[in-house]
Amino acid sequence: MREIYFIKQNKEKWLGIEQVIDGKIKKNPDDLSSLYINLINDLSFAQTYYPKSNTTVYLNHLSSQIFQKIYKTKRVEENRLIYFFKTEVPLLVYQYRRYLMYAFLFFILFTSIGVLSGIYDKDFAKVILGEDYVNQTIENIKSNNAVGIYQSGTTWGSTIGIIFNNIQVGAKLYIYGIAGGVGTLFALLSNSVMLGSFQYFFYDYGALKDSARGIWLHGVFEIFAMVVEAMCGLILGASILFPRTFSRFNSFKKGFQDSFKIFLSTVPFTICAGIIEGYITRHALKMPLVLNFAIIITSLVIIGFYYFIYPAIVNKKTNKHVNDTIL
Repeated sequence: MREIYFIKQNKEKWLGIEQVIDGKIKKNPDDLSSLYINLINDLSFAQTYYPKSNTTVYLNHLSSQIFQKIYKTKRVEENRLIYFFKTEVPLLVYQYRRYLMYAFLFFILFTSIGVLSGIYDKDFAKVILGEDYVNQTIENIKSNNAVGIYQSGTTWGSTIGIIFNNIQVGAKLYIYGIAGGVGTLFALLSNSVMLGSFQYFFYDYGALKDSARGIWLHGVFEIFAMVVEAMCGLILGASILFPRTFSRFNSFKKGFQDSFKIFLSTVPFTICAGIIEGYITRHALKMPLVLNFAIIITSLVIIGFYYFIYPAIVNKKTNKHVNDTIL
């Protein structure tokens, strides 16, 4: 069958599915299941005969959206909060996983710029971090206390201030995405360059090991969450720039709903990072080296698993469940 006839034959059905996804037409779970089966058949046909066509891309997008619709309509028996973190967020992260990859690539690029800037301009750290902060840190390094800057203030006072500051930074990374993602990239650039220059500064003064023992105790959660927040900003920006088959407003509405849920998932990690920085980082150099790295590696495994590995597991499990249900 020629592609033009295939499109003409199924156009009305696909437009109807779009209306179901937009919520303009209500369907019960059984009807949704029938639509899903029908759409999967169309997608399989398109992948076979028009593998590089925009029709195949379009049908693949519709399939993922109707799949989400099916899963959300089934009764959730577990606690809503548990369901949110255990199932809903991982499915969204998997759906938008390429944006997480983009965010990490930009983060690595921008952090490298910070490192290179520190290499070629010895005063760059003072420009980025502030002269007083740098001078105080130099004094701490000379006193064999590279993380001394984290020992000021009370534990609870520092923790609260750090948590609110990190949430504010994360909110900017996310909300600035409304400018087509450009604002998010600018905010990510600013924070990543700061991180790169900061780490090179310690390297330049021969204190990289001591700084890593302290900074990355809380930094794993804090920095990883920052990248995920940037991912959310990119999703928001893309929903405005690339509405695909939806109206720009409906695309933005869906992009905001999905990205905001992912953004909310970073808050517990941000809070944990603040608690670690306020209560544990100040004791970093007094701790056994093994304990330092145990905390760092454990943190990396937890957050890395949640955003990189677990979403694929949930998606596979959910996909199997839905297929078993509709068949």
